[in-house]
This record gives sequence, C-alpha cells and structure tokens, in this order.
Amino acid sequence: MKAVVWGVLSTARIGVEKVIPAMQRSPWVEVRGIASRALPAAQTAARRLGIPRAYGSYEALIADPDIEAIYNPLPNHLHVPLTLAAAAAGKHVLCEKPIALSADEARTLREAAGRVRIAEAFMVRHHPQWQRVRELLRSGRIGTPRIVQAAFSYFNDDPANIRNQADLAGAGALYDIGCYAIVTARHVFEAEPLRAVALVDRDPALRVDRSTSGLLDFGAGRQLSFSVSMQSCPHQRVTVLGTHGRIEVVIPFNAPQGAATQIRIDDGGALDGSGITVETLPQADQYQRLVEDFSRNVRGESAPFWGLDDAIAQMAVIDALWRSERSGAWERV
Repeated sequence: MKAVVWGVLSTARIGVEKVIPAMQRSPWVEVRGIASRALPAAQTAARRLGIPRAYGSYEALIADPDIEAIYNPLPNHLHVPLTLAAAAAGKHVLCEKPIALSADEARTLREAAGRVRIAEAFMVRHHPQWQRVRELLRSGRIGTPRIVQAAFSYFNDDPANIRNQADLAGAGALYDIGCYAIVTARHVFEAEPLRAVALVDRDPALRVDRSTSGLLDFGAGRQLSFSVSMQSCPHQRVTVLGTHGRIEVVIPFNAPQGAATQIRIDDGGALDGSGITVETLPQADQYQRLVEDFSRNVRGESAPFWGLDDAIAQMAVIDALWRSERSGAWERV
C-alpha cells in the first residue's frame, strides 16, 4: 500500500510526544508537514521530529496540495472549525477527542464531509487488549455483560493549563477523560445508552468540572457507572461484570507504548482472587494502530473504522450528561 501523506495541525504535546512518533514508525504513513500559529514553533518541532515542512499557519498546511490527511490535536473548541476547513480542501481528517462540543456541532461535519473520511481519534479501540475484551464477551466467557465500572483520574489544578480554562469551551474532566469511559462502555455493550444522569463537582475558582460521575442506562439491565477527576491521584481501571464472571482491564486508556498489557478474567468462584486468570497481550502502540487503520481506510482497504455516525452518538451521550447536571435528573440520550 502506498503511504498516506499526513500533515499535523499544531505542536500540541500529545502529537509531538505520542502520535507523531507513532505515525513515523509506520510504513503506511508519511508525516510531511506540521503547522503552528507561530512559524518558529513549527520549525522547531519539524527539526526535532525530522518532518520536511513547517508552516506558520494552519491554513497554509491545509492548502498544501501534497497533504492527503490531517491529524487535528488542536484545543477542543478548534476541532470543528479546522476539521471543516480541512474537509473543504479535500483532506481526510483524524480529529482528537472530543470531535466536537456537542452532537449538533458534530453533525455539521457529516454535512461537510463529502468524499473525505473524518473520524474521532479514540486510540483505545485499536489496542489489542480491547479487541480481546470484545472477543471474550462475544464468546460468553463471563456470561452476559451487565455492568461496566470505569475510573480515570489525574491531578492538574494549573490555571494556565487549557483543561482548566473555563472561558475556552471544551475544558474540564468530562470532555477530557470522561469520554473514554463512555466510549469503552459503548464498545463493550456494542450498543448506545438510552438515558444518563450525572453528578458534577466544579472547582470554585477554575469553574471547570474537576470531577464528574455518571450512570448510563443501556437497556436490558446493562449499565455504565463511571467517575473521572482532574484533581485526584492518578488512576485508571475498567471492570466488566457479567452473569458468570468479570473482566478487569488494568491500564485501559493510557496503555504504555511498546509494552505488554494485562487483562484479568475472574470466573467469579471466589472473592479472594483465586479464580483469576491473567492474559498478557503483546506490546502494541495504540496510536500507531489508530493512524494505520485510518490510512488503510483512506486507501480503500479493510480496517477497523468508526466514522462520524459513531462520533455523533458519542457526543449525544455527553450532551445528555450536561443536561443532567443542569436538571438534576435522568436525561434521554
């Protein structure tokens, strides 16, 4: 397969430290350009990463006729405007999560997509550990899955950090990490939730949701309960409870690049853990797999792909949780 030529919007940390190096390890990806609002910043990143072209504006990169696909890791409030601009220029776009600030905003991408591919960059679904979880569930290993419990937290109360800037739409814990709990439950149940209720704690000075918990009702007795926090000790874990056992994903979201991961399968026979079987998954880079799968789809090859319908459904859940914060009640998704 001929490599897809990529350009990267911004010198964001996740791109420079995680995604771009992963892209460069793939024979199906060529990172040819990187853009920043300040040309020196783009040039510095380009030299550091060995990228041939640097641009002093996002628009200049988007206008480059050699660029086929765009990776958009810009701040959340810029995801839709720059994705729309790239799509209008005929570029395929892999956009960081959340793809938009609401389901309605995400729908504008579908209307503009035309013949290009646009997807939300949830790398977790491309990791072998989550593919293995789905295999185990489909095989009936733990019976019928009933409950997903998810926790994700870190500590960051820096007012200068974009996640803590309430004046910029898209800040806070739900947008930043709550989305992972939601997408993994949708992955587990292979269904969409019907209703949602939220408990939100906002930092009195920063005004962002520093901690958010939620319940999602997937119908037929299936539910997600999750808690995420930007002002708690670092932790992450997902447990899937079934009628005959449970599966625990040890590092569900930030699976280490180039290292093995583990899932624990409990047959439910004893509370002391004696019924647990540990499966070790070989090392994998979920960022590399994400971009490779997207690139293969661009070339018309068969590969896992979740497009705009999936992204809109994801945003509809977040919308319902925000409505629940305001109403104090269950809200339909």
